[in-house]
Amino acid sequence: MKHCILVKFVKDYDWKAELENIQRIFNSINIEGVNYVEYPINCIDRDNRYDLLIRIDMKKEALASYDACPNHHEWKDTYSKFIDKKAIFDYE
Repeated sequence: MKHCILVKFVKDYDWKAELENIQRIFNSINIEGVNYVEYPINCIDRDNRYDLLIRIDMKKEALASYDACPNHHEWKDTYSKFIDKKAIFDYE
């Protein structure tokens, strides 16, 4: 399954300066069933576009462990205040 986090950061927040840290958070997830993470960046600069897609390839059974893991909480605790909108979408 792919677990997708689509993020629109608040205006004037330099999220690209934080991209390495965001990648570090997700790349260091060590959970059985979490295989890899991709970070497509939006290529069109318009107000009605999201900025970043965090796409995690994982087994469905790994989702509960991911939700509870320290990395997931670090992401939320560190960046929630800088997020204007977020959408979560899972697919197979």
